[in-house]
Amino acid sequence: MPVTTFVKRYAQAVFELALESNKLEEWHSDLGKIAQLMEDAEFAALIETPKLPTELKAKLAQEKLGKINPMALNLVYLLMAKDRLKYADQIANEYERLLDDHYGITHAEVTTAIPLNDTDKERLSHQLDAIVGKKVSVNLQVDPDILGGFIARIGDSLLDGSIRNKLNELKKNLAETRG
Repeated sequence: MPVTTFVKRYAQAVFELALESNKLEEWHSDLGKIAQLMEDAEFAALIETPKLPTELKAKLAQEKLGKINPMALNLVYLLMAKDRLKYADQIANEYERLLDDHYGITHAEVTTAIPLNDTDKERLSHQLDAIVGKKVSVNLQVDPDILGGFIARIGDSLLDGSIRNKLNELKKNLAETRG
């Protein structure tokens, strides 16, 4: 799902506030709690009910969230008032992306033919770190159709080190030399 402009704006504003107050991790945790709050279908339905007074919605949110940064609670109230609390998970995800950028971490979607154990996953992560020049967090998927090797999608880049790709290249080269 594409990230909308207002989601980016909220996440950026929260990130700048967290950076200013040196509370990056606290905000990360609080945004996670807010996103989880909206995963509760019963609560989400109550918040979406137009007949329920805003004060009651705010009180319910405060009770559900428990101990949370007062500024994060104000964000909840603002999102409720703008009917955007349902986007809390997207805001939390965008904030996490900004946080990773701040710490120099990039994410890679990696596909392998077989599941990797922790040692192999760590080794692959270090190889990708060296290629990209940043710390890489690896999200693994398995697709036996690639036969072996791996395919890594990092941002807009694609690294295809799969056996299937190598065989296709060999086939293409052989066809060109014959032709």
